[in-house]
Amino acid sequence: MKTGLKVLVSAYSCQPGHGSEPGVGWDWIRQIARFHEVWAITRANNRGPIEKALIREPLPNVHFIYFDLPAWARFWKRGSRGVALYYYLWQAAIYPIARRIDRSESFDLVHHVTFGKYWAPSFLCLLDAPFIWGPVGGGESAPGSFWDGYGWRGCLYECSRNLARRLSEFDPFIRMTARKACLGLAKTPETAKRMERVGCRSVKIYSEISLPREEIAALTLIPQHRGTPVRFISTGRLLHWKGFHLALEAFARIKRQFGDVQYTLVGDGPERLRLERLAERLSIADRVKFLGAVPRSEALAQLAASDIVLHPSLHDSSGWVCIEAMAAGRPIVCLDCGGPAQQVTDDTAIKVSAATGAAAVDGLSSAILRLARDPDLRQRLGDAGRRRVAQEFASESRATTLAAIYEEVLDVPSGSALDVRKAAGTS
Repeated sequence: MKTGLKVLVSAYSCQPGHGSEPGVGWDWIRQIARFHEVWAITRANNRGPIEKALIREPLPNVHFIYFDLPAWARFWKRGSRGVALYYYLWQAAIYPIARRIDRSESFDLVHHVTFGKYWAPSFLCLLDAPFIWGPVGGGESAPGSFWDGYGWRGCLYECSRNLARRLSEFDPFIRMTARKACLGLAKTPETAKRMERVGCRSVKIYSEISLPREEIAALTLIPQHRGTPVRFISTGRLLHWKGFHLALEAFARIKRQFGDVQYTLVGDGPERLRLERLAERLSIADRVKFLGAVPRSEALAQLAASDIVLHPSLHDSSGWVCIEAMAAGRPIVCLDCGGPAQQVTDDTAIKVSAATGAAAVDGLSSAILRLARDPDLRQRLGDAGRRRVAQEFASESRATTLAAIYEEVLDVPSGSALDVRKAAGTS
């Protein structure tokens, strides 16, 4: 069945049943296709999971185009090594494919969805149809005062990341992408400023995160936890910029004041050994559990057994952990920066200043001590979080929002199915 507009979607990362970038690609395609006909270009290695999902949930309005660079051009890509270069080349290589399809289909709109970072180009902006870029992130940075807690590997990573971003802003193809975008969608205000700096004339803040209503309903069934010890939880890869070292320092302070507390970290990563040694030095190793990477079912069981979610990330573009925590009715303590600060509100979380590392630890310890002592406050924040997710982050509402964004870009009256290419002033 053909409906609405003809939309070409670029979704390098796209897999059903996943969170983060793969889940974003899959969910956005599904929601766009509720009102429009979609041609989705993605990597060939996503084909298996996508086709299995389509057996369970057919998407008659979606045409998947699978593409990877030839083997000789991707042999050097292993794990995360070489991803940036491979992605850049992949974006360039899909342009002639998209142009060939456009000649027969005459797309009304082109939308780049994943990867969601502003410092990589999309060559699909060269097609005739109006182009939407994002949501993209990557413009977030932690103040230099936090670097003392990173270790040498963390500092090297931050230096490399900052240099790569600065150089990318002079890339003529990234500037071309920004200039040709009718609309740029930024995950955070920090990224919005960067997008404007490279030439994007119209930018809106818009989160890429959402949860299906059935998943929200399942998380809502998780009961509030009351009792002792008061349990804190953090979930995510153990990376320096996730800020777990700050959370451990804050937890050590309240352990001395409150006593009956426990902290669980779910996830693994290169910082694990360093964090375990920090817990030993702070004399809190007996109250801190490092579970490593666990299945999603186990992660949700740990969330259900916890009272408070700590998410001290320093430059996250998104806040998946925060959305799931709110859906489960858990209050959140996070830093007032990046994507998480956009996802939560003062009614659902305590946001802590990220001006300096010392201020962050002070704020985190004050916030978690307050919540540890006040179960009624935990209940109020948790209830408000559940309401917020149901109202603002349900996947099903995204289709309507995107339809409105498309109509605004194309200057099409709401609810109409006109010749939008004509309305957009393109041939």
